[in-house]
Amino acid sequence: MARRCEISGKGPLVGYNVSHAHNKTKKRQLPNLRTVRIKQEDGTTKKIKVAASTLRTLRKKGLI
Repeated sequence: MARRCEISGKGPLVGYNVSHAHNKTKKRQLPNLRTVRIKQEDGTTKKIKVAASTLRTLRKKGLI
């Protein structure tokens, strides 16, 4: 299962947790993915994983 938005291509980011003593430990920041059903032109439905920010944009433009 790839943690990637199927529309915008957003994926995980890598960074550091930095303590007060400046110790660094690796962390992953995962995108906020939602599973959405979309209806295709031929009438069938398909499940896709979409980032929440992309979903907001699609709903604003009236595409979903």
